[in-house]
Amino acid sequence: MSPEDFCGIESDLTEEDRLVQAAVARFVDERAAPLMPQAFEAGSFPTELIPEIGALGILGSSIQGYGCPGLGALAYGVICEELERGDSGLRSFVSVQSSLVMYPIATYGSEAQKTHWLPRLARAEVIGCFGLTEAHGGSDPAALQTRARPDGGRWILTGSKMWITNGTLADLAVVWAQTDQGIRGFLVEKGMPGFRAQTIHHKLSLRASDTAALFFDGVVVPEQNRLPGAHGLKAPLSCLTQARYGIAWGALGAARSCLATALDYTRTRELFGRPLAATQTVQRRIAGIVRELTLARLLAFRLGQLKDQGRLDPAQVSLAKWNNVRMALTAAREARDLLGGAGITTEFPPLRHALNLESVVTYEGTETIHELIVGKAVTGLDAF
Repeated sequence: MSPEDFCGIESDLTEEDRLVQAAVARFVDERAAPLMPQAFEAGSFPTELIPEIGALGILGSSIQGYGCPGLGALAYGVICEELERGDSGLRSFVSVQSSLVMYPIATYGSEAQKTHWLPRLARAEVIGCFGLTEAHGGSDPAALQTRARPDGGRWILTGSKMWITNGTLADLAVVWAQTDQGIRGFLVEKGMPGFRAQTIHHKLSLRASDTAALFFDGVVVPEQNRLPGAHGLKAPLSCLTQARYGIAWGALGAARSCLATALDYTRTRELFGRPLAATQTVQRRIAGIVRELTLARLLAFRLGQLKDQGRLDPAQVSLAKWNNVRMALTAAREARDLLGGAGITTEFPPLRHALNLESVVTYEGTETIHELIVGKAVTGLDAF
């Protein structure tokens, strides 16, 4: 019986899902995990991994055609789980590329946009970012102030975005702006005059992730770069639902990493003549991590089934994102404490995971936002 999969969920994955999981796990163990402590300390994403991520064939995993693998929801889930076992920044990179850039192009883009961008994004030849959040109020996307005004056969884009993952790495930004017809989506390309990305420094969380502010100073965007199927706030929110689903799975990976570290350490660390793991207090605490992780995995697995069946409701994703990230953050803190003083170094991952999860618990909807989404779903009353 595996402590990381106490109820044997992985046995119900398809052979294809397990092969995908094994490939990503091997990449994380052999290539990514050894680089993450140094990347975290340096405060930069290990860009040497980008071609290898593209070669794995996992970007845009749920998209059919256009050079994408067309995998199911459970496969995307285990991809995110294994990546975040390495680091939240690693999963964030793939989550943004797949759910927040490739998904809106596949769902709302023209055939020309899909044909031009999706194969290159799938191979990681092009890196994308998603520009929705603004500095004045991330939890209220309807109030965004970035504007696009029509100018003949083009649009003039003015404004700024904040906390943008992959921002300075990106060759392409999916940007959401107010227009006279409501919120619309635009594909803004690196090098367009008036568009620039600025790295956000001095982060204490998600340090192995590229985070930026985006600025648009009268950027001229041709009409063919507007996402023709994206109308209103529902379009960017649908992208967030895809990303939140991946986060609900990714948090499991962070918790698994912390659990494995705590188990290994307490089995080998001896105090008062016996291993720490032979004490009731330590066993109760580890059992508590296993309990919460098992429940969260069952929740994520059920969401994957519903998603593959086309029956997934965004409020269910909110419940899972809220629950699973909080679970992982608690597990990381518990594991760090079980390691004692050794837990504050980058030699062991729990504190790095805990610091990262302080961002994950906030981005893609704070806990309060998800509580209110669930509250509205169960009461039928809007408290926003």
